[in-house]
This record gives sequence, C-alpha cells and structure tokens, in this order.
Amino acid sequence: MKRIPIVATLIVGVAIAVMIKLGLWQLQRADEKNALLARYAVAANLPEMAYPAVAAGDDLLFRRAGGLCVEPRAHRVEGGLNAKGDAGWRHIVSCRTGAEGPGLTVDIGWSRQFDIVPVWKGGTVHGIISRQPDHRSLVARAFGKGAAPGLIVVLSDPAGGLEPSAPPSISDVPNNHLAYAVQWFIFAAIAAIIYALALWRRRRA
Repeated sequence: MKRIPIVATLIVGVAIAVMIKLGLWQLQRADEKNALLARYAVAANLPEMAYPAVAAGDDLLFRRAGGLCVEPRAHRVEGGLNAKGDAGWRHIVSCRTGAEGPGLTVDIGWSRQFDIVPVWKGGTVHGIISRQPDHRSLVARAFGKGAAPGLIVVLSDPAGGLEPSAPPSISDVPNNHLAYAVQWFIFAAIAAIIYALALWRRRRA
C-alpha cells in the first residue's frame, strides 16, 4: 500500500479550508446585507429631510429629501434608465448650496438623446437620495476597494424637456452573498471528492 502524499494532501487541505472560510465569510456578509436592506426600508418611509445633511452615509439612501440648488455648475451625462425602464441618458448637475455649503448633486432628469443640453437654473429640489453612478471595476465593487461614489438626489419632477429618471429602488440592491457561500461550499466539496478519488485510484494502482 502506498503512503498518502503529505505535501499534496496539505495543499488540498489548505485549499479546502480557504474555500470553507470564504463561504462562512459570505454568510456573514449576507446577514449584514439583510440588516442594511431593513434599514433602507425604514428610511424609505421616513418624512422628507433637509439635504445636504451634516451626517452623510448609507443610512441616508432611499430617504426623501429636499434642498436648494443656489447655482448649477458642472453638467454631465451618464447612461441610465427612465421611470418606464427605457435606456437612455441621465443628466446630472453639481450645485452650489451656499458660501459654506457642502454642495449638492442632482439628477435632473432623463433623455433619449445624448446631446440634449437642458436649461435648468436650480432652485428648490425634491427627490429621493441615491448613489451616483459607480465607475469602479466589478472586482473593486465586490471587495469594497476604492472610494464609494457620493450621494445624489434624483428629482421627482424633472427639469423642463426631460423625463423622470428611474428612482432608486431597494429591490435593485443585490444580495447574492448566500449564493456565493453555497458556491464556495460546493467548490470545497468537489475538491475533497476529487482528491479522495485520486487517492483511491492511487491505492488500486
């Protein structure tokens, strides 16, 4: 009878242990995401808040907000959807909110064409707080690398000549961590089975 290869067994054992640890980590992430989604659901039903707020962060997402755009400054266009789900272009404006204000970023509406330049002079805004478009890579997003994009207010009533952009929806926030955990556990089981079969064939040889 041949001996069990120690080095190969250690390598496979470490690999399986890492896969199991990653699966457990994803289960923890799933619990954290469920708690975050619960906070979002509460925030969505709160009264309208004054924005910008002193304390900014994820807890403000999906809140109804009102603010004042004293002076529109930079205007940019990002790909996005309208309230009907059609693909097109979101028009995003950075605003001055006062001499000492932190500034305000507003999604003023959606258009089907890219080169439309809407006329919008600012003023009082009302909408829902969301995140600005995230230009980080998929890997950076998955592992939380790099700075998360800032907040934006998606207007309920768009600027003249534009349609409403799709409002942020809690249902669009992915929670795939449980599926990822199952995948890692399956990978670990497959690795163990394959190595066990290899050892069995080695013994028979």
